[in-house]
Amino acid sequence: MADSTNGSFHSGSPSDDYQFERLHIEPIYESFVCPLTKQVMSDPVSLENGQTFEREAIEKWFKECKDCGRKIVCPLTLKELKRIDLKPSIALRNTIEEWSARNEVAQLDMARRSLSSGGSESDVVQALNYIQHICQKNRSYKRVVRNEELIPRILDMLRSSSRRVRCKALETLRIVAEEDTDNKEIMSEGDTVRTIVKFLSHELSKEREEAVSLLYELSKSEALCEKIGDVNGAILILVGMTSSKSENVLTVEKAEQTLENLEKCEKNVLQMAENGRLQPLLSLLLEGDPETKLSMASYLGELVLSNDVKVFVAKRVGPSLVNLMRNGNIQSREAALKSLNQISSCDASAKLLIEGGILPPLVKDLFVVGSNHMPTRLKEVSATVLANVVNSGYDFASIPLGHDHQTLVSEDTIHNLLYLISNTGPAIECKLLQVLVGLTSSPSTVMNVVGAIKSSGATISLIQFIEAPQKDLRLASLKLLQNLSPHMGQELADALRSTVGQLGSLIKVITEINGGIAEEQAAAVVMLADLPETDAGLTRLLLDEGVFPMMISRVIWIRNGDIRGGRFVTPYLEGLVQVLARLTFVLTDEPRGVALAREHNLAALFTDLLQANGLDKVQMVSAMALENLSQESKRLTQLPEFPKPGFCASIFSCLGKQPVVTGMCRVHRGTCSLRQSFCLLHGKAIGKLIACLDHKDEKVVEAALAALCTVLDDEVNIEQGVAVLCEMDGIAPIIEILLENRTENLRRRSVWAIERILRTDDIAKEVSLNPNVSSALVEAFRNADYRTRQIAERALKHVDKIPNFSGIFLNA
Repeated sequence: MADSTNGSFHSGSPSDDYQFERLHIEPIYESFVCPLTKQVMSDPVSLENGQTFEREAIEKWFKECKDCGRKIVCPLTLKELKRIDLKPSIALRNTIEEWSARNEVAQLDMARRSLSSGGSESDVVQALNYIQHICQKNRSYKRVVRNEELIPRILDMLRSSSRRVRCKALETLRIVAEEDTDNKEIMSEGDTVRTIVKFLSHELSKEREEAVSLLYELSKSEALCEKIGDVNGAILILVGMTSSKSENVLTVEKAEQTLENLEKCEKNVLQMAENGRLQPLLSLLLEGDPETKLSMASYLGELVLSNDVKVFVAKRVGPSLVNLMRNGNIQSREAALKSLNQISSCDASAKLLIEGGILPPLVKDLFVVGSNHMPTRLKEVSATVLANVVNSGYDFASIPLGHDHQTLVSEDTIHNLLYLISNTGPAIECKLLQVLVGLTSSPSTVMNVVGAIKSSGATISLIQFIEAPQKDLRLASLKLLQNLSPHMGQELADALRSTVGQLGSLIKVITEINGGIAEEQAAAVVMLADLPETDAGLTRLLLDEGVFPMMISRVIWIRNGDIRGGRFVTPYLEGLVQVLARLTFVLTDEPRGVALAREHNLAALFTDLLQANGLDKVQMVSAMALENLSQESKRLTQLPEFPKPGFCASIFSCLGKQPVVTGMCRVHRGTCSLRQSFCLLHGKAIGKLIACLDHKDEKVVEAALAALCTVLDDEVNIEQGVAVLCEMDGIAPIIEILLENRTENLRRRSVWAIERILRTDDIAKEVSLNPNVSSALVEAFRNADYRTRQIAERALKHVDKIPNFSGIFLNA
């Protein structure tokens, strides 16, 4: 007989699954123990010789004898057995079961006392191991554990200071809860679920693994699913675990399975969606009953989604949402529209929605009037969605809106949009203006919109939105006008002149900078800049409004770094410079323009802007403005006044010579300055223009060359103009432009300049030695337009490539 225990748990090997079989309140009788396994038998059987063994053990012995070809003998006596029949020892089995039951009850009571009395770590772990053992051995003991009120005591162990105890308690709770609804219900009481969830925050720990396994088991109960979801952060942590790269694979799997169980509760599905796990919500939206679909669509419309997620949602449920918007009741249509509004704000997802058929129902909702019309609040959402999808850059001319083959850019459709823009509230007007902004941003559709606006006479109506008090509405209108101005600049200029206050409002938007340059200021000034610079009437209005001094000051502020504005600084500066340049087109007929240019030293400002590296348009416009200013130098230069020759001078020629005046401009033969007469020979303008001839942008090169050509005009001293260019090393770059033959305009300009330069014999002699120049002039003579060919012929004569008596161009 084995020794009995002293009434308390003894520590054994943690890896020994049968350690509790050695701990008994009552003694173990030798007859209870199988000679082969040395364990208490559960199914004792007897041999013909009366020896008793555990059934499974003796059957295994017999099999081994057969497999080895040995005689079947009794394992104890080693005598051969004639028969291998096994006779159940029913009485012994019953006795063992009664003995085991008494011991298990007593040991369970000892476990309860160990958990209640705050025993040592070893005793508590032993007690928990025993509870696990008996529950796994016999499911009926789970009821005993419940009835003995051991579950609350195990739960108390979750607050132990010992990590080993906490892990063992979590593991025990899982085993106790497996396939036992009543035990799970007890665990749902109080703060138990919240306590278990807290263990999920223990990164990469055994507690975290055990906690998620326990939650998985609890989540099999639908009642507990809602309880788990109600714990703040539970779903978020579980979602994070499923995407973790460092987590234990089994832990990730358990977290995934737990979330799948939690999906049974609709509230949890919404939480998952909020935390980035959208698939359950989308599945319900596709497969749920009408009420569930409505709920999911409504919630989807409130979520903030990343662009990648928007694309995923559009692929998964886009067509279903479109169908719901088209055919559902008013509540379903509203929910679908709000969801579509969310996912359509990304270009890629918007294109998917277009392919899913969103355009026809959207446009129908906006245009339909009468009993079936959409409420105004929903029309605003429809307009927003339409603005989103239009700004995706799709080819809308290819998408029919109905059986009549009308498209979004058909004239009638644009007319309807323009009508709505003038007859709805600011919110819808703003969104519909954004629709037109999208359509006019595409080269393939802008002319459709331009044609419809012209045919509807809506230009003045659109201009009036510049005065709108709502910033979003004003911005949308300015962006539309900016897109339209390159294509209908004169119509917009006429509208600005013919309406009262609109130009002043536009100037106010441009010049009022509060804290930095915003998109609104940039759009307004670019729109104004694109209006025809030859419209002298508009330029005079701008002079009347005092626009130019304000714009000069803002250009200087930007150059000095005194204005912030981020990405809108460049278009704003380009627009300012372009508007300023239009002043140079009216100098001949507008004394106020000359006075203003002198007062603010405008020629010096444009000269400085030639060095605005990286701002090609600013450099180009500045060179064009300098060309215009330089053209005025011939008129503004103060020529010296000489006295008329007297009687003696008429007789004696030596007395008729004009006196020599020093300090005169070599090119204009008078008194010049950059500020007063806009002469390019001052203020380093010539050198900066020559530097621009090497620019990669052909338009900058062309503008700079045109400005330099003003010192070679017929009304100036061409010889001195050539001398100035030669001194500034400007001849070689002009020849290089001729040789590169980059554009027809540059060839025309360079041929003209070269012909003037070759009038100087020394230069003509040197150039004649360069066969490349001659070849380029010959090429221009053969293939350029009529006027350029005339000039090329004269240039070839200068280098003796064509005889002077040649009369190819008789009128040359």
